[in-house]
Amino acid sequence: MNSTSLAMLYKSHTFNLSARFQHQCENSTDITSFLSTSYSLLTIIGLLGNLSLICVIARQKEKSNVTNTLIANLSFSDIIVCIFCLPATVVSIILKHWLFGEGLCKLTNFLQCTSVTVSSLSLVLIALERHQLIINPTGWKPNIAQAYTAIALVWIVASLLSLPFITFSILNTETHRKLSFADKSFAGKATCMESWPSEQHQLIYAMFMLVFQYCGPLSFIFICYLRIYLRLQRRKDMFERSEYNSRMAHIKRVNVMLASMVAAFAVCWLPFYIFNTVYDWNHEAIAVCQHDLIFSLCHLLAMMSTCINPIIYGFLNSNFKKEVKSLIQNCKWSSAASIECEHYPLSTMQSEVSKGSMKT
Repeated sequence: MNSTSLAMLYKSHTFNLSARFQHQCENSTDITSFLSTSYSLLTIIGLLGNLSLICVIARQKEKSNVTNTLIANLSFSDIIVCIFCLPATVVSIILKHWLFGEGLCKLTNFLQCTSVTVSSLSLVLIALERHQLIINPTGWKPNIAQAYTAIALVWIVASLLSLPFITFSILNTETHRKLSFADKSFAGKATCMESWPSEQHQLIYAMFMLVFQYCGPLSFIFICYLRIYLRLQRRKDMFERSEYNSRMAHIKRVNVMLASMVAAFAVCWLPFYIFNTVYDWNHEAIAVCQHDLIFSLCHLLAMMSTCINPIIYGFLNSNFKKEVKSLIQNCKWSSAASIECEHYPLSTMQSEVSKGSMKT
């Protein structure tokens, strides 16, 4: 299987297919069926889950909630991947070449990089908002208008940083031309890959995106949630009073949900970033015969991040299942039944408790 048919982020992992035939990688396992099935399931689950999550957020009474708006933006970026990137990946895995032309080759890589950047920066905005609400309740707190402005800026920044994929993504028939001597079915077939001016340019860009998309955001988020945890621990005595019990339970549930989303993003993308970093710095560290399998599994795990947020939201939000059930039973928005839900908005709950703690 030629993994250059997959939507890449940082570099085209173009395999030397002629070398594979020369070295006779007989022990390599063909997992095309497994991968195509897995990517197809991710596409379906990601689309249905994220669409349901956005609908549930829109139906809730606290529509102007900043946290929910940012979570909806996170889901929207995942939907883009499910629509434009995953289906092309599934077809390319099955056919073992790129079928969709150079325009979609450029667009697919661009959108996937943009989506990952938007997801990581959205998690940063969520952590920043929670930090302000709990650590500095009397200071600046983002409102809904500022949230929309921040979302627009995030998409602009992510798009600008992803422009190299528009410039350097190309269709290449050279690899399959070499392979066609061993298998005539590959004659004239193209792969979607990247052609950078030099390896140094590609390496600098890859390392910059590693810091900007992954290491930097996660470090900032970790500091925010650590400070939140320490602050809530110091207020533990106040929360033990009966009038604060239900509010404390809600605070914990919300923070656990948001922290779980961050942890899921970090875990899903970690193997892919490690693989890319190792391959960027030392091509020979990964054996040719294992390259396909390792990369495909790392990329598949990374793509799981597109459907995991609705699952986390569903498990840790008691209202989610009721809302989804209502969406299924009531297709028309205006006739949807009113659902009894928790009356503690995500973005205002902590400020009320914080004010109470100040009085105490």
